Amino acid sequence: MHEVLQVLGQNGLWVMIIAVVAIGGWFKFREKELQMQQQARLRELEHEQKMKELEIELAKAKASSSAATEPKQVA
Repeated sequence: MHEVLQVLGQNGLWVMIIAVVAIGGWFKFREKELQMQQQARLRELEHEQKMKELEIELAKAKASSSAATEPKQVA
């Protein structure tokens, strides 16, 4: 019985070390994953903002081109 406890104690130390390293690695992985998601969301918002700006520019260009091509009425 004493030998069994001794073997479990020695292996338990290795199991604890492996568990601590694994948990630390998992936390680093999760942090990187969250950081990548945040960066992707930021890029998505920047893209959305740029598309809105381009739509506004397009509308202005269409308005100015239609105003320039309309025949002028002489009063």
